Amino acid sequence: MKYRALGRTGLRVSQVGFGTIPILKGSVPVLPAYFNLEEEEALAVLNHAFRLGCNLFDTAIVPEYGDAEIKLGKFAARVGRERIVISDKARFYGGSEMYGAVAASNENLGTYADLYFVHQVDPEHADEVFGKGGALDALAELKREARIRFVGVASHYYDIQLRGAGDDRVDVLQGSGNLVERGMLDRMKEEPLFAGKGFLVNKVYAAGLLPRFFPPELLIRAVLAYPVSSALIGIGTLEQADAAFGIEAEGEPEGLCLSGGAEYIAIPSFQEALSVLEKEFTSIPGELTFIPCDRCQRCVCPWGTEIHTLFRQYLYFFLGKEYWSLRKLELGIEESAARCRQCTSMSCLEMCPRGIRIPDEVQKVLHLVRSG
Repeated sequence: MKYRALGRTGLRVSQVGFGTIPILKGSVPVLPAYFNLEEEEALAVLNHAFRLGCNLFDTAIVPEYGDAEIKLGKFAARVGRERIVISDKARFYGGSEMYGAVAASNENLGTYADLYFVHQVDPEHADEVFGKGGALDALAELKREARIRFVGVASHYYDIQLRGAGDDRVDVLQGSGNLVERGMLDRMKEEPLFAGKGFLVNKVYAAGLLPRFFPPELLIRAVLAYPVSSALIGIGTLEQADAAFGIEAEGEPEGLCLSGGAEYIAIPSFQEALSVLEKEFTSIPGELTFIPCDRCQRCVCPWGTEIHTLFRQYLYFFLGKEYWSLRKLELGIEESAARCRQCTSMSCLEMCPRGIRIPDEVQKVLHLVRSG
């Protein structure tokens, strides 16, 4: 395992981190159906990852991640608190709620969190988070009180990541990216403001979908080619830990040498990655095709439609999340498509660097939902 600097925090973290969703037990929305680990099972998986060199463990407050936070606290006590870096988070946007969340997390962990993130910050709540008396003010105060060590913002939105990068209260950022959804990572690589911030990247496997098409090592190397501190991988078994933490070579952006050194595989371009996925899915209603969107989020709809989110759900339908994707798309797609037909400016077309015919593709998404 190799280690990277976490921004200017002074911490060095394993280039692959442990995401704790799969070790939780309980009835919560994020629980994968194929995992439901008892305490000793979870601790064994955590310890196996640690022995492979992982020192960064990412969790979230109870009940959002079930009992994962509690299990991680017990693991920290067992292995030695000073030997690991704990990343925690809560989906509270106001200062008082966040202050209470950290107190609850510290009690569940039985110790402090090294990193504490405002979780899932979206445009609707951004001003509250960043404003006076918001969650960031609370975390900054908790840092001064030594209740946490460093302050973080976690978001799937580039504009919020950029706002966090320019905020002196924020030490660490967490966002999503992978071999296909690489647009935000491309933009961050070119923006100097991000250089001083630690960055943890999640959704590397795209909710567990991409390992069906690409080796886990390739998926991890694809994001590590960017200036990120660590790639967070959800781990629920010893075998998954071996796949994620068995990477020894640093790797370069051009490609990687798979374990054993026998085969060299170049990291696919965006179009090459899409072509691999397209070959697997040909029986789509109406012979619908992939939308070549990498979620760079440059397109801004004057009606407020999150175009990149629509296209993401459409892509995930192709990758096997049919029911989940359609359920998400049904929430507002009729209205979004109707507004798109009425739009006369079509400013999104000029904003898209990939030349996607966005109005046509929105209608394609609508057709998928109606067919499904």
